[in-house]
Amino acid sequence: MKKGLLALGIAALLATGCKQTGNTEEDRFIESLLSQMTLEEKIGQMNQLSFDQPLDSIKAKIRAGEIGSMLNIDPTLINEIQKTAVEESRLGIPLIIGRDIIHGYKTVLPIPLGLAASFDPQLVEAGTHMAATEAREEGITWTFAPMLDISRDARWGRIAESLGEDSYLSGELGAAMVRGFQGKQLSDNDAIAACVKHFVGYGAAEGGRDYNSTYIPEMLLRNVYLPPFQKAIEAGAATLMTSFNDNNGVPASGNDFLLRTVLRNEWNFDGFVVSDWCSMSEMIPHGFAADRKDVARISANAGVDMEMVSQTYIDHLPELVTEKKVPIETIDEAVRNILRIKYRLGLFENPYVDDVEEGMSTIYSDEHLQTARRAAVESAVLLKNNGVLPLKPGQTLAIIGPMANAPHDQLGTWSFDGDKNRTVTPLKALQSEEYKQVKYLYEAGLDYSRDTDTRNFERVKSAVRRADVALVFVGEEAILSGEAHSLSNINLIGAQSELLKAVKSTGKPVVMVVIAGRPLTIERDLPYADAILYNFHPGTMGGLAILDLLYGKENPSGKLPVTFVREVGQIPMYYNHNNTGRPAHNQIIPLKDIPLEAPQTSLGNTSFYLDSGKDPLFVFGYGLSYSTFEYTDLNLSNHEPKAGDTLTVTATIKNTSRVDGTEVAQLYVRDLVGSITRPVKELKGFQRLFIKAGESQTVTFELPISELAFYGRDLQKRVEAGQFDLWVGPNSAEGLKGSFTVTE
Repeated sequence: MKKGLLALGIAALLATGCKQTGNTEEDRFIESLLSQMTLEEKIGQMNQLSFDQPLDSIKAKIRAGEIGSMLNIDPTLINEIQKTAVEESRLGIPLIIGRDIIHGYKTVLPIPLGLAASFDPQLVEAGTHMAATEAREEGITWTFAPMLDISRDARWGRIAESLGEDSYLSGELGAAMVRGFQGKQLSDNDAIAACVKHFVGYGAAEGGRDYNSTYIPEMLLRNVYLPPFQKAIEAGAATLMTSFNDNNGVPASGNDFLLRTVLRNEWNFDGFVVSDWCSMSEMIPHGFAADRKDVARISANAGVDMEMVSQTYIDHLPELVTEKKVPIETIDEAVRNILRIKYRLGLFENPYVDDVEEGMSTIYSDEHLQTARRAAVESAVLLKNNGVLPLKPGQTLAIIGPMANAPHDQLGTWSFDGDKNRTVTPLKALQSEEYKQVKYLYEAGLDYSRDTDTRNFERVKSAVRRADVALVFVGEEAILSGEAHSLSNINLIGAQSELLKAVKSTGKPVVMVVIAGRPLTIERDLPYADAILYNFHPGTMGGLAILDLLYGKENPSGKLPVTFVREVGQIPMYYNHNNTGRPAHNQIIPLKDIPLEAPQTSLGNTSFYLDSGKDPLFVFGYGLSYSTFEYTDLNLSNHEPKAGDTLTVTATIKNTSRVDGTEVAQLYVRDLVGSITRPVKELKGFQRLFIKAGESQTVTFELPISELAFYGRDLQKRVEAGQFDLWVGPNSAEGLKGSFTVTE
């Protein structure tokens, strides 16, 4: 790679004899550089702009040392912009170039909620490393992912970007994403800096409305919402982003408890914190800051190192430092944090993008396309199958529905750089070399998911009658999920349910293939489908992956990372809830069967909905396969472990079918009596096991008793002695049950 001019002066900077605060080469370099900077240059490092101004204006600000980072730059301009910073500014400090690379760069993976359904950290790490490789090739050095907000409300559009409702799963997969993005070391040409977001509680937005307030007491915050972030920081995440929401009345970009007490003092985070887009200045409409100067004061003192876009730092920090309302030490520490990550990214030595030799680009490489295909296969969840799947060779298919050939929408939310012309839709997959022998008839019926025009339904039914099986592709366009795309109704939108009924009226077997950005309320659609394959916007290679699954070339193994409710009125509903004093029984009493003038207590005074019962449609961890699995022989190594012990849990899983398959075995525990009420179940482990037909495997979980610790009323984390139940099974509602007692 080419070297920036600043690299030539490193030795001179190190020889200046300025005050040092650390003993490593990294520390000495940062302190040497910091000592050369004016206050205005320091504040410039804390300023991030989007590339939405004239190029000459941007360059002038860079020359003046007023910009530390840029996002949304055309990759063809990155070297030109970087040259301005390195060769034309006084100190030659390179920029860090950010972009939203959420689930793939050019080669698009399934959305994060889909990746979570794989329960496969190795796959997730490989996928994010693929994305990092493609992005770094074009000069991008920073991504705003992973999003680790615990999401228990499918109305919230950004559930698509999440890893689901469970802290343990989100933490394991979030750490894998960090490792994938950042590689072996940040300076490598296949690594970019990760940014874990949104810190914290954003997924609990009131009413599922984006940007809305949250109310999470510290005990719940520490037990549920913070753990995934801590695991990502422990995995080495370089940066962290504050969230838009206020929690308990304090906006995240002004929350010194989160950014200093927790992040810096407790977790020892040494990367830098960036605000979300204008989230700092939005403290004014929050009613937390009086004006832009007040914003800069609050956020700088709270611990936000870099401001994204809103520019209150560049406008007001010099004056605030002069007035001693923001200590110069606070500015210095923020700049240290930023320079530290630039140093680790190797930007001082290698700020420029190398030209890629012809035929050597990793973008859309065969290896990356196969990774995307594998991710789409493992992310799909088979929810129902009345024997119609897998499809049989020689059958004529009716291809129906608006999502059968929706190349843009199949990529899902936050796919800025994916090329829809490279998307392999299910229809396009049928035209590929691999599936060209399949006979099919194509009648979309609806042009897009919101379409309500039913005029073509008779043509649809005619096509279905001439086929052996109907595949109905329904779901959501990409624009219907993601940031600022909350919904109060999460049924299939438009006339899609009516289309499904029309197809079923022909009497032919119906396979419902859902391609969506959230868990939809599909209970009303179940009677009209003989099989359901659910895909969370599966990305570039989704069409081939779907056909692989439908034809049995691949065996479904995905499991739900989030609860599917029956009706939107059940929200929030999640598996790891606390019990009530009157837990519901299993009975459901249809409203029409309630006698007139029934006595008040005749229906049972327990916690359930009269119209939808107590249970969801599909539970967390649920997913079918073409194989069937039997769990036996649960064994615990110790029924009275102490707090420092590790409990070994084993069970035998047999593939009782004639089809080789992968089972995701899951370990759950329940603390029966605690100093505070504890969840009815908590995921504590999972493993993907490939088991051949008719064979058995032993699954082994190592459960450190320390993993049973929680924060109680005194906000101290500890393991409490007492009785625990334990399950090993295929989902959060089934499995072998055992028990043990933690002793003092």
